[in-house]
Amino acid sequence: MSSPASITPSSDQMRQMGWSVLATLAFFLIWELACMGLHVSNLVLPRPSEVAQVLVAKFPLLLPHATQTLYTTLVGFVAGVAGGIVIGALVGCSKLAYDVAYPLLVGFSCIPKVAVVPIFVVWFGSGTVPAILTSAVISVFPVVVNVATGLASTEPELEDVFKVLGASKWDLLMNVGLPRTLPYLFASMKIAVTLSFVGTVLSETVAANKGIGNVMMIASGNFDVPLVFAGLFLLAIMGVVLYALFALVEMRLTGWSQRKTEWAMA
Repeated sequence: MSSPASITPSSDQMRQMGWSVLATLAFFLIWELACMGLHVSNLVLPRPSEVAQVLVAKFPLLLPHATQTLYTTLVGFVAGVAGGIVIGALVGCSKLAYDVAYPLLVGFSCIPKVAVVPIFVVWFGSGTVPAILTSAVISVFPVVVNVATGLASTEPELEDVFKVLGASKWDLLMNVGLPRTLPYLFASMKIAVTLSFVGTVLSETVAANKGIGNVMMIASGNFDVPLVFAGLFLLAIMGVVLYALFALVEMRLTGWSQRKTEWAMA
């Protein structure tokens, strides 16, 4: 019998990870060879080896900025997820709240977030606060949509059983609605954490004196394209690590919702 909650990788999972690593290495190898064969200037597209050299040489300089970006992203992400869960619960549990709030949320999500950064700067000044707010705002909508969808898709039979037992609406939400929403929530969190990096870097390029976005802005002004790509590589690495962590937690907490696949543990 399979154990969905197990996080021990099987041989098929290891094989898939091996293929992923090979595909990544092949991508960078093709990039390297194409730049060398076509004699592409590093002012246009630096080779991966050049970017790696910059990362190693300037890592002590980049580390404080990477730490700042990671801190800002995580704070904004947590705030966005918390707000998204509350709003999603209200929208998913109440038809009136859905009719009133959902059009507003859709309209707000359509506003380019670069347009709200100057407003945050006017309100709170330049620095960390606008970056946190931008990160939070950009990550709210996926959480709201998925939490509301998860609550709306809860089986009526489960609700009927709890109602017969005399459960209140709060009991239904805590014991039926939110647990059944966990798979949707984690799916949205994996999306939201990548969007949070987008919001943070966007704000850092506009109104910050620290962070990877600020480093990339200064480097592009100095035509230091390898340093710009080094910043992109750091952002990609942090994003992949956080995504993998959330996927691991999702596998542990919502293994009951996973269908059996060809790589499931026997």
